[in-house]
Amino acid sequence: MISRRTQRLAISMMTFLMMGCAPTEPNELDKLGTVSMSIGDQAFQLWVANDSQERNTGLMFITTEQMAPLSDGTERGMIFVFDHSVRNSFWMKNTIIPLDIAYVDSEGVVVTTYTMTPLDDRINQYPPDAPYRFAIEFNGGRLSALNVRKGTTLKLPASVLKRKP
Repeated sequence: MISRRTQRLAISMMTFLMMGCAPTEPNELDKLGTVSMSIGDQAFQLWVANDSQERNTGLMFITTEQMAPLSDGTERGMIFVFDHSVRNSFWMKNTIIPLDIAYVDSEGVVVTTYTMTPLDDRINQYPPDAPYRFAIEFNGGRLSALNVRKGTTLKLPASVLKRKP
């Protein structure tokens, strides 16, 4: 049997944790531009990380609540846009939720996917198999559920494709 004191402590801890995860101010990512895209029947609104500071910060410290779908069912994510093809690896330093990543070439073909582990700060844990121009992050498990894997062609938003490599 659990003592009353232990129950109160557990309830207090759960309340504290829930309060710590709830956004208390506008999402910092709302300052970034967004683009819309779909994979199959699923709509996504992606924050756009265009410059090195935005790409370096990415989805660090973003909570499950901040990544929750919009009221119409549109899911959230982030697209990292590079001016030319690159081969850098992504990592999960200071990222507290699991994320899927798709490295995508300039033609929209997925070159590599991963489901990344929260707070994994190993630098080369998630390397691309080939050069890519875009990296797109989604909530963990979404790529598998949508049957997106290496070789899948995604219809990328026209506004990000306009940036010439």
